[in-house]
Amino acid sequence: MAAQTGLAAPAPVSRSDVPAFRPVVLSAEAAPFAPLGTDGWRLGSPSDAEKQFSRCAARLRALRADSGQLREELNLLFDQLLSENYNRALEPNINIRPEEVCSLLRHTSGLVPLSQEHLVVKLCQLVHHLLNQLKVIMDEKTLDVLVNYTTGALKACSSWTHSDVLLALSTIVYGNGPQCHQHLSHLLGEDGVLLLYSSPTQPDMELRRVALTCMANICLRMPGQPPLDDQYRSVSFSVFLKTLQSPKPPNTDELFYCMVVQAALKGLQCCLSGGKWKFGGAEELGSVLASLKRLMFQGAPGVNVEWPAVLYPAPLPQYEGLSAPKPAEAPKPSETQRDATGSGKNSGNKKRKSRGKGKKTSTEESRGDDGEENDREAVPVLQKFEGRDGGQVEAESSSKLSAPSLYPSWKRTSSDSEFSDPEGSAQCKLRLYHGRVRQGALHCLLAVAKGVEKRTLYGYWSSFIPDSPPIGGPPPLTLLTIILKDPSPKVRACALQVLSAMLDGSRQFLAVAEDTASPRTSYTPFSFLLATAVRELHRALSLALLAETSPQTLTQVIKCLAYLVANAPYHRLRPGLLSPLWKQMRPYIRHRDVNVRVSVLTLYGALVTTQAPLPEVQLLLRQPEGSNSSSAGSFTPKDSALSWRQRDSVSSPSRTPPTPSPRGPRTPAEEDSSPPWLLQLCVSLVTQPREDQSDSDGGGTGGGLALEPSPVRLEALQVMSHLVRGYFSLAQACLCEIGQVSARCLGETDPSIQLHGAKLLEELGTGIIQQYRAENNVPESSRVPMSQVVLFWSEVLSGPLNRALQNEQHPTLQTSACDTLSSILPQAFAQLPDKTQLMCITVLLGLTYSENYLVKTAAVRALGVYILFPCLREDVMFVADTANTILAALDDRSPNVRAKAAWSLGNLTDTLIVNMESVGVDFQEELSDMLLLKMLQAATRASADKDRVKSNAVRALGNLLHFLRQSQLSRAVFQRPLEDAVRALVKTVQSEATMKVRWNACYALGNAFRNPALSLDSAPWSSDAFSSLCHVVTSCKNFKVRIKSAAALAVPSHRGCYGDMERFSCVWRSLAKALENSEDTNDFLEYRYSASLRHTLSQALLHLLSVSQQQDMPALGASLEGEEGRAIKEHLIKYVRAEEGGGEGEQGEKEAGGDSSTPQQRVGGLQQTLIRLKELQAEAEEERGKEVVVQFLEDLLKSCEEP
Repeated sequence: MAAQTGLAAPAPVSRSDVPAFRPVVLSAEAAPFAPLGTDGWRLGSPSDAEKQFSRCAARLRALRADSGQLREELNLLFDQLLSENYNRALEPNINIRPEEVCSLLRHTSGLVPLSQEHLVVKLCQLVHHLLNQLKVIMDEKTLDVLVNYTTGALKACSSWTHSDVLLALSTIVYGNGPQCHQHLSHLLGEDGVLLLYSSPTQPDMELRRVALTCMANICLRMPGQPPLDDQYRSVSFSVFLKTLQSPKPPNTDELFYCMVVQAALKGLQCCLSGGKWKFGGAEELGSVLASLKRLMFQGAPGVNVEWPAVLYPAPLPQYEGLSAPKPAEAPKPSETQRDATGSGKNSGNKKRKSRGKGKKTSTEESRGDDGEENDREAVPVLQKFEGRDGGQVEAESSSKLSAPSLYPSWKRTSSDSEFSDPEGSAQCKLRLYHGRVRQGALHCLLAVAKGVEKRTLYGYWSSFIPDSPPIGGPPPLTLLTIILKDPSPKVRACALQVLSAMLDGSRQFLAVAEDTASPRTSYTPFSFLLATAVRELHRALSLALLAETSPQTLTQVIKCLAYLVANAPYHRLRPGLLSPLWKQMRPYIRHRDVNVRVSVLTLYGALVTTQAPLPEVQLLLRQPEGSNSSSAGSFTPKDSALSWRQRDSVSSPSRTPPTPSPRGPRTPAEEDSSPPWLLQLCVSLVTQPREDQSDSDGGGTGGGLALEPSPVRLEALQVMSHLVRGYFSLAQACLCEIGQVSARCLGETDPSIQLHGAKLLEELGTGIIQQYRAENNVPESSRVPMSQVVLFWSEVLSGPLNRALQNEQHPTLQTSACDTLSSILPQAFAQLPDKTQLMCITVLLGLTYSENYLVKTAAVRALGVYILFPCLREDVMFVADTANTILAALDDRSPNVRAKAAWSLGNLTDTLIVNMESVGVDFQEELSDMLLLKMLQAATRASADKDRVKSNAVRALGNLLHFLRQSQLSRAVFQRPLEDAVRALVKTVQSEATMKVRWNACYALGNAFRNPALSLDSAPWSSDAFSSLCHVVTSCKNFKVRIKSAAALAVPSHRGCYGDMERFSCVWRSLAKALENSEDTNDFLEYRYSASLRHTLSQALLHLLSVSQQQDMPALGASLEGEEGRAIKEHLIKYVRAEEGGGEGEQGEKEAGGDSSTPQQRVGGLQQTLIRLKELQAEAEEERGKEVVVQFLEDLLKSCEEP
């Protein structure tokens, strides 16, 4: 047989000729089989390419400029190097060092004179070949040599070489634009070569494309590099924008034009990425957006509109109008309406019929770019309309659809019968290039959405997001058009990314949306338009969810829905938007793609987070697991793709939880007590084995007991945390089960799972604390029973949480475990065993000495929580230990540690005040004077720190100044620290710090004024304290700071505290002036506090009248007579009658000691003040002032007593 066929018979092979293989156990983890060559190298080894490179490089280095046969040698060696494939994506084991490549290119560039143009072209091809395939990062010397060479070639060589030279230059400058600054003037300056070749008047499209690519690579910014100079970036931006705005030159091939546009889009994206918008005002931005919107629909069949050159922000909306066909000419196929399925007109039918009959075959609908544009399958409900056997049935039936078809209409614009094979191939290639243009335009739009200020971008929303569903005529061309109808899944995914970026952070903008009120007929409010836009987004994204078959794009659809849900104000919208979405997502929990399952859980997390607790979501959570099986199943586009997890053939809309739901109907009480379906689902995803395996999960034959992939379990734990935080009343029914899930997660080896388990425990503890807070008014019957809370924490603290606290290898886990310890209910902590309490305190005290600042921060914060516990705050030893720990942390180098230490010090000093009022002098005497002195000095130092440290440091200073006793203040060691502390408060009040810091400083001064042991009348710092408050109450822009300063000025309980007559008069005039100007503000947000400010100022003025003496009468009388007195009286009448005042004013009253006063009590106080003033003995001048004041009070009382 061998002789007959011309083949030699195989030689016999002995066992010695066969390489010895190490025995390998057959398993899924075994390395893939790769045959060996005879020399022991694996077949396809890159050693040949490396050897070839080394040989050629050695021969090139041996050449000199004066060598004989130089041109022939260079030609030969260049050809050999260019013939090799150095692509590391295909040959990952190739090992050619970058230094060797750089050295070779530097040497070779010196061998090729610019006069030898053919060699110059080959050298440029070699530069591009090596740098591009080997991904070489050049050193500065090589970069300078090659840029010099290529720029010199552009000057000296003929124009036919410039395409290859520019290609090499674009590879050289890729990401190296800032390093080429000395050459940029020649390339991008006035009359620069790149500007010349990239001009719209350049006839050579290939040269134009390469020039644009080179400019784009210059503008590209690599991470860690400085940006390109603004001058050259602006020049490049103008060139790219002008390219996008210029029409296609006549007689130019569409493919070449698409490549030019792609290069310009890439360059525009490089200019826009990685920074804020710096390219002009609204006109330039509108021009960019208009160009990008036009290119978003490049090559879309049926789209023939007159695009505006500039998009203007609202309230100057622009609407695309269809270009009317000339009456004398029949409309061409390319001038059809943009969406026949959207308009449903007869003209659309005729045009569709004229395009040919029959549906497209799978051959035409398959895309060319490695499956880039996979077919989108039709939704089953639409198949009955579209027909299978003839195009006429399809055209007629589709024209009857009133709503836009979910099947991409762009796919049905032609059929294979119209093209021969070469024509069909060209059409596929053109569609591919058009898709890349659309994708590039969307990438640029994404960069714009990230770089432009959100508030500016909101004005352009109507150009990209419709504010009403399509009714009657053709729908507007927006991002939703692409998401629903573009044939390329990559383009659809890009559009979804842009929409997600626009929705991200839009909560403040969308907060205006509202449609709960009855619609007005005269005009449409902006709030209603926004609400309609939210509803249209829901509708369109739900349709996209049904029609999408690409798992990657489906993931983007669900993520986009999550952004929408997280930012839309559903409490201001009519209910009914979330219920269909909730049911529609349930089948996708079982999708075969892990990323889809994770994104579904992310969406559920957004649903239970947004404006929680939301009544509509509460109803959805209360629904039994099997109540929506029929309706939910109808949302599934492909049951076979979604039901892969089920062992049997029955398709169920949701994953069966570990606890079966009751078969019979439930009573309302049973529904309220049963755990929510979503919670059961998340528990099963975290703890239960997968019901089935799939290839995408990488499950093997023995993986039946494998758990869900880690991303799914982590997202499920996140959803549980959100659910517990927002809907604790529904989750508390299975408190112990959730605790067991958390304990199990803490016991695993994956640090991420452990961390999420600890955070879930923290949310549980926080939810219990919220229930027991008096201000939340949760009935006793609705709370978690105290016995159950104690049992819960006893089990948690005896389990793996203790190990997590001591896990020094994972400081983030230790941090989260500290936060969990701080979320124990104080009443439950008191009932824990003594050894458990001691363990918690000991661990926290020890972790404050951790070397990791995150752990130290969390431990110091937890101690700041524990110091407020009633069972611990009276323990002097614990207070002293905590104080010493906090003082050490205040000197830490980490600002985060110092900020939490200052917060904890503020809490500790709050405890001192509580103990002083509840326990009395005994507690004050037990606490060390030296410890108090250290705390006072540390808080004074911290008041000069950053604002986030300072705000709590001044709070602690106020408490300490209030706490100190006369015996301590009289000691010499306290004199200087006391004065420093008060002056630190005064300096903070007068500083330009944040309003929160100044607010706390005013509060602290008022707190200090409450200490009767402080000699306010004679202390050297007293005058500065009062003058700083008087200045703030009249001049501070922030009304809340004014309120707090007015409340502080009303704190001193007797006249002597205000000092001499001049200081008292200054306080009165400041309060009166502040009352007169209480409505003067340029900030509307401050105006809402004006009533509270007047409330507090009126109370302060009446307080001053109540403590005034005869020496104050002249100043008071002068103020109260005339126009100023009448204005003050009007405000005081409103105060006494309680006609105005808000929460802030009442808070100011509380701090001044009169929070619970009623109008009757205020009238009584006025009467007592009047009686006291009448009894004062005054001299002539004082008597005159006294008469004015008495008459003022009598008129005030009379006015207040009138009905």
